[in-house]
Amino acid sequence: MQPVDDRSSFLVFSGNANPALGAAIAREMHTSLAAITVSTFRDGETRVVVHSDVGGRDVFVIQPTCPPVNQNLVELLLMLDAFRRAGAARCTAVLPYYGYSRQEKRTTPQEPISAKLVANLLAVAGADQVITMDLTVGAIEGFFDLPLVHLHAVPVLARAFAGVDPDTVAIVAPDLGAVKRAEAFQQLLAPQAPVAVVFKERPHPDEAAAADMVGNVRGRQAIIVDDIISTGATLLGAAQMVLQRGARSVAACATHGVFAPGAVEALEASPLSRIVVTDTIPVEPRGKLQVVSVASLFVEAIRRIHGELRLVTMASQAV
Repeated sequence: MQPVDDRSSFLVFSGNANPALGAAIAREMHTSLAAITVSTFRDGETRVVVHSDVGGRDVFVIQPTCPPVNQNLVELLLMLDAFRRAGAARCTAVLPYYGYSRQEKRTTPQEPISAKLVANLLAVAGADQVITMDLTVGAIEGFFDLPLVHLHAVPVLARAFAGVDPDTVAIVAPDLGAVKRAEAFQQLLAPQAPVAVVFKERPHPDEAAAADMVGNVRGRQAIIVDDIISTGATLLGAAQMVLQRGARSVAACATHGVFAPGAVEALEASPLSRIVVTDTIPVEPRGKLQVVSVASLFVEAIRRIHGELRLVTMASQAV
């Protein structure tokens, strides 16, 4: 890591994955996105040209590795390499959504651990630090050999449901892995509300079926809290289960709206009254689907990280 000079303190870049979120983060930081071209050669290879002077500066690049995952990942790796070669003081990769996070372990000896490989690639490409949000499995933090800031969207999601009657609501975790997230949501929205847990089975990848549920939802407005909606199978199975157990209505929220083909249409046609996701991935609101922004959470993290770097630089200059 090189020392930061006394010129502009930081630069915020965005790739093509989610420029709207990148612009929102820059706007809240009272700046604009730095100039970069990320395009495609005629043979399909990705081309990156950095137009802003990054020499001696603190660089933050916003790029969720959402679908098309491989394209967005390669863009991010090439941008990091370009910043490093151009002399940036520090490069922080901001991945609001961490692609391949659901491939964090092997189910057979012949499979890769893709989430670990991506962590290695980010470091090799030139990332000095990573900021991400709501990893599917918290253990992925251990895959990184560089500093990682792991943010959580629960405060933003809970605010989206402000105004519900805390005495008539029930919070639902759609599987065991979502229990801590559901409990955090409950503490912010309705601390006295019951928390129910749905137990699911996965007969095949990208397939899920609700098998049983523990907790009381009868006569209550159930809110399912999850980290990701992909095919929607987990959410639909949980919604059907809580309605069978007597809930008077069911809504849902999740951090990442991946939405595989056909998922939004299936959710729109479901008994779910409302579906809230964040803007970690570009999603257009429609019908029951509402999008809330997590830009402010990333802004706070970037400010804290950049402030630490400035303090370190000032201390070294004073010696």
